[in-house]
Parts: sequence; structure tokens; C-alpha cells
Amino acid sequence: MIHVLFFCFCLSAGLTVASSFWILNKRLDCSQPGLDHCKINNCSDKSVVAQRAPTSPDWGPEHVGVEMDKHGTVPVMNVQWKLKSDGVLNLRGSEINILDESTNQSMCVQFFYNIQQQLNPNYTRWTFSLDGVVVEPGQTYLVSVVNLPEPKSGDNRIRKQITFPRCDDSRIQTARTCLENGSLWKPHMTAAMSVDRQHKKLYIVVSFEAAQYSERYQVSIQSQALHHSRNVSKENTTSLNVTFEFGLWQLSQCEMLLTIQPYFPRCKNHCRRHKEKLDYCPYYPPRTLIIKAVVGLLVIDVCLFYFLWRAFHKDSVNTPSSAAKSEPEGFQLQERKRVLIIYSLDHPLYKNIVLKLCGFLATKCGTEVVLDLLDSARLGMLGSIQWLDWHREQIESSSDKILILCSPGVQAKWRAMCGHKQVFLREDARSPVGDMLTPALSLMVPHFIRSASFEKYIVAYFDDICSEKDVPSPLNITVRYKLMKQFEEIFFRIHDTEKHEPGRVNHIEGLSEDEYHQCLSGRALRDAIDAFRAYQLVHPQWFEDELLESSEVEVEETSADIYDNATHVKTHESDITADKTGLYMAEQLQMCSSVELNHLIVEDMLPV
Repeated sequence: MIHVLFFCFCLSAGLTVASSFWILNKRLDCSQPGLDHCKINNCSDKSVVAQRAPTSPDWGPEHVGVEMDKHGTVPVMNVQWKLKSDGVLNLRGSEINILDESTNQSMCVQFFYNIQQQLNPNYTRWTFSLDGVVVEPGQTYLVSVVNLPEPKSGDNRIRKQITFPRCDDSRIQTARTCLENGSLWKPHMTAAMSVDRQHKKLYIVVSFEAAQYSERYQVSIQSQALHHSRNVSKENTTSLNVTFEFGLWQLSQCEMLLTIQPYFPRCKNHCRRHKEKLDYCPYYPPRTLIIKAVVGLLVIDVCLFYFLWRAFHKDSVNTPSSAAKSEPEGFQLQERKRVLIIYSLDHPLYKNIVLKLCGFLATKCGTEVVLDLLDSARLGMLGSIQWLDWHREQIESSSDKILILCSPGVQAKWRAMCGHKQVFLREDARSPVGDMLTPALSLMVPHFIRSASFEKYIVAYFDDICSEKDVPSPLNITVRYKLMKQFEEIFFRIHDTEKHEPGRVNHIEGLSEDEYHQCLSGRALRDAIDAFRAYQLVHPQWFEDELLESSEVEVEETSADIYDNATHVKTHESDITADKTGLYMAEQLQMCSSVELNHLIVEDMLPV
């Protein structure tokens, strides 16, 4: 990833120390494996235009945080974008512009490079970023990126608005700008009250801790009939005390509001105030407590009578409104959807995760799950190719979906289909259905690359135990979801609806990353993920340990058959035989290289 830094662009962007944003001064790093002749220039030269121009890039995620400069910690923003693999050979560079919408100040960064391959050496899309942009909390910035050379006609520039979080966001609270606004100040306010019954006086002593950057404070107490304030300076102390004195005749209510107003150098008179409610009735004459107790008992009696009356007059028939409450808030299931799950048997613990995910989809999400391990009888009758093709045709002719779970085994088997070393997994050899992923890819990839079929396929991976590198290159042209972080988005994809609609954001209770494990099936899924993650920490080479040599496959299959004979009826040899059409397609995919396949995919996507 390219880090574009401060000292390359000060002159070109006209930035000074007083600017509302700049780029941190760090050592320039313009290196990236597979990138030739990378150099960073300013934007003073006019951009070159060309008839044959590259396509526009895609946005990556932006990141916010804090970093150090010579004056202390500052809030920074990192902007990332990715190149599309269909036009990188015409690409000569990129240009990024950032505009502060509140001040109209802008910066422009332009850099050039040569790319010889559509994908980087890691077989992923080329990714670039502009890191360390120092910004102001709460400001909105318009960011745009265009690939060079720019087209003579049309607009290939991508744009998006980024509103930087305010100082109440935990990611930037330690920045000096936020500290000078009191972001981390905790006053630990306490109030001690005492009553002088002889002189009918109430005394309140307010104690709190002073902040690092605030020298003076205003402490106020108010109720319906009074308002008293005291100004106090910190001087050289860290703890401050303020005493208030009231006549009991002044107090008409039990509750009072205590407020501390700090004065920080940046927010000044508009700093966030700390408030706390006080109840002084326990210190008031006893008759007040007696009156309150009598009134409280009357209220309890009235409420008890009301609930008893409702219990005797409750209608036994369920109303439509009560039935509707059983539906998820903001979303109602129109029909029960079916999902075919495609995956690789990487490890017994990973197989357990897949099974637990099926249980969660069925019990919590009301989804019908199609899985080879759960349909072994029909699979044994039809054979793997026919079983997969039959389900694919059923889904193509309906609104159901195919969920592809990517893992190291998926990537390895895809590369084997494109000419790399053959892959034999221990769990495939033990399974009665064998390797179902390779025939699934041979059948589905040609359908997947047609844009009309995108909505039928959902690509996802468990980011706690896998990564985006496990996604095969043909699947990179669609959205890749992270489980369980983005499971709610997958739920909406399954049901052909959108999470974000005009004027509303749909949310299903119990499906977010922080909530899904609150039900029994979700807790089982989380425990399965945690178990495999713990196993990976102890065995970092776990995937290599699961790979078998060709001589070992027969041994594993023999041991699996012995176990299978003891527990299941062995399927006939003819049932496992694939049809000639499916085998021919698999052999053709095995002979192709990844570069040739990418070329075929691009040609298939072109309009006829």
C-alpha cells in the first residue's frame, strides 16, 4: 500500500501550519511489490487526457484515529481505494483530491506508476491509500479519486463525503484537539448535604476533580424557585470544593439540578457540561417524608386496583397487533427462503462451524438450508454433479440464494482447477460425499460471472478464522461479506431487501455481531468459531497439516469406509459417477491458467 506523506505535497497544495488539515511529516514510502517506477508529484501540472482511459477505481474503507506529530497527538484520516482489474493495463497513475467543505481548503496528491499485471503478487486487487491526513473533528470532507490519464469525455472520478467523528468518539478522544475540548475529563462529582435545623439552613458542598486544560469553572445549583452559581479557579490544585447555603423556606421541590460548566481553550463558553440531580428531602423535616410516604401508598393502591381490573376483563382472543409483535421489528418475513451453502471441508472444527451456521439460519432466521452433509441420502442417489446442478437450477428459477463460504481450502482448490498443484484434504477423504467444492465451482462459476446472476450468489467468509485472500479471483467482482460482522446484511440479501431505505434503516434484533450469540443456536455458533480460532493460534500451520499426498488419500479413504460401513449404508459406485458434461467442464477449468480465466471472465461480461 502506498503511503503519501507530507513533505512531498506542501508546496503543491499550498498548505501551511495554520491550514485546517495537512499530511503528517513522515519518511516517504512509495514501494509496493509488483509496482514499477512509482513516483509522487504535485498537482500543478495539467492532467493528461486520453481517448483510451482506464476505468474508475473503487472505494476501500476509510480509517480514523490519532497519530503523533511534533506538537503531540493529532486526529488523522486514512483514505483507501482499489483499482478495477479490467483496465489497469491502460493506467499510468492516480490523483486524489480532498476538500474541506467548511473552509473550502483543499489538497491534491498525484502520483504515477507502471503496472504490468491485472492483480498484485498476492492475487488481489491493487490497493492504494492516502494516510496520515490531519483533520478537524466533526468536519465534513469531500474526497475524490480519478485514474490517470483522464478520459477526453465522461467522468471517471469517484467521490464520497466523509464526516470525521467528533471528540466523543473513543477512537480520537486522545488527540490534543479533543483533550483541549475536555474529551477525557471525568469530574467525579460528589455532593455532601447537611441541615442546620436551628437556623433552618441547608448546606451543600460540591467536590469535583479539575481537568488538565481548564483553569476555571462555574458551578450552579437550580430548581424551580432558585438559581445559584459560583465561579472557581483551579490554580495549583487538582480537587475543588464549592459550598452553597440555602434557607429551607426557599426550597419548594425535593429535586435540584447540579451543573459544572468548564472553560476549555477550544470550546470556551460552549463546552460540554456535567450535570447531576440532587434530592434533599431526606435532610428535610420529618413531616415531608410522611406526606411523601402516604402519597406513595395511595399511588401503589391505585395501580394495583387497575392491574387487577385488567386481569379480570382481559379478552382471551389474540388481536392482530399482538401477533404482529412476534415479527422482527422493522421487518416481516414474506416467505421462507432457501439457501444452498457451498464450502470446503478444511478441518473438522471448520465443518462444525458450517453446521452451527446452518442451525442458526434455520432456527433464528427462518431460512431453509440446503447442505450436502444434511442431504446425504438424495446425494447418494443422484451423484454430486447431478445433485448440485439440480439445486442450482431450482435456485436459478426462484428467488432463493447460493451462499459461498470462502476459506483457505476454497482458494487452494480454485488454483488447482487453474493448473496449480492438486489439493487433497484429509476431511474430504474421510467424508462419505468427498470433495463437493470442485464440482460446485466448475458448475457455478460460468453462471456466476454473468451479471444477471450476481443477485443469486452471496460470497462471505468468517473474518475471525479466514481472510479476504481466501476469496477466489472470479468472486472478487461482487461484495464479500464478513461473518458475523455483516450477517445482518446477508439476511437482507437473502430476503431481497435493503438495510438502508429512504428515511429509515432496517435492523433485525438479534442478528448483529454483538447480539447474535444471545440465542441458543447463535451461542453454539460463536463457541464453534472461538474453538477454531483458538486452535489456529496453537497450530498456525493447520491448513498445511490437513493436506495429504496422493499416496495418503487412499489410506484415509479406506479408514473412512470402515467407519462408514459401521454406521451408514455405503452408496453405490455408480451413484458417485459425475455426468460427462460436468467432468468435461471441470477438466477444461483445470487446464486454464488464472490469467486466461480472468480474460475469459472479462469477455463473458461484455455486452453482446
